Amino acid sequence: MAGSDKIVPNMVQNKDIVAHLSQRGYRITPQRLMILNAINGARGHISAEEIYESICQNYPGLNISTVYRTLELLKEIGLVTETDMGDGRVRFHSAGHEHHHHLVCSVCGRVIDLDEEMLTPLTTTLKEKYGFCADLQHMAIFGRCKSCG
Repeated sequence: MAGSDKIVPNMVQNKDIVAHLSQRGYRITPQRLMILNAINGARGHISAEEIYESICQNYPGLNISTVYRTLELLKEIGLVTETDMGDGRVRFHSAGHEHHHHLVCSVCGRVIDLDEEMLTPLTTTLKEKYGFCADLQHMAIFGRCKSCG
């Protein structure tokens, strides 16, 4: 793989994730490391297409299907979370970051971070009224922002 020896050493910052993968018997490939690096280096959420585009600038041999398969694996084993931000693309975020939620304006697309404690009454009500233990780790709530009324 041309150029992979230049990319892999810069990605050793993902040691915990690499250990997590190898403990479960998954190979640590340069492609997986590049995808992890793109997720961890993103300012917030990043789509599969954005990951692909950022990696292809330095590693044009990457296939978009590899990105999709790797994201599915990382999601399956709990290393990334996915959220539909209402723009037609699922976006990914490292599961190592704290739980967080978003208010997404359906009109202008503005995204407002929502404090997790705002959902505490909801989880309490769901538990008390329905006996349901909600797992609200990462979600988006759609509506209209103050500007859009």
